[in-house]
Amino acid sequence: MIHTPPTAVPEPGPEYLASTRYFDCDSAPIREFARAATAGAASDRDRAVKLFYAVRDGWRYDPFCLRLTPEEYVASNVHAAGRGYCITKAILLVAAARAARVPAAIGLSGVVNHLTTAKLRERMGGKSYFIDHAYAAFHVDGQWVKAVPAFNIELCRRFGVRPTEFDGRGDALYQEYDAHDRRHMEYMKHHGMWSDFPFARVDADFRAFYPPSTYGEADPGERFEDGAPER
Repeated sequence: MIHTPPTAVPEPGPEYLASTRYFDCDSAPIREFARAATAGAASDRDRAVKLFYAVRDGWRYDPFCLRLTPEEYVASNVHAAGRGYCITKAILLVAAARAARVPAAIGLSGVVNHLTTAKLRERMGGKSYFIDHAYAAFHVDGQWVKAVPAFNIELCRRFGVRPTEFDGRGDALYQEYDAHDRRHMEYMKHHGMWSDFPFARVDADFRAFYPPSTYGEADPGERFEDGAPER
């Protein structure tokens, strides 16, 4: 696994097209998803854009589905789940991009969600800092561009969140302000990019920083909307 520090960008190579334990882009579900989602695309940029929107809106955002077992972070398992949070949705997007022959990596950052709900904050031990927020990065037209497919459009419309839009030419990260001009997401620290998902790092980070409730079993009444920003 190659790790590129935040002060550099990866050298594009075969590692960013390879099928791996977590980015199982050679699996049938990922290949079929990528084929269907990129139909009609004429370039790597077009394919990256189509895949971004397919993942952003095709898998609902659910921060209460966070678990710390390796199987939860395999792209084909994320595909089957129909939901995910920032890390798992980024994993699905990276794997689908590789299946479409677009070089892709995963990046991690530390972010503060200024509008996290009281329920999610309680589950995270009173914290609104997301220690390992994830995004996908594509190598298109000679440069790396980042994209966060986490918040699906239905959630954004319901809770007044500005949706993240992606044109394949520039980074598409979380919005600093929501649709009501309230402070929303703040990137605090960038950790770099990886050629495969660094599960061991994320597992150790989460266990050291959050209480077990953060990655435990969800309460029966919890829904993905409970993790959306407060109105």
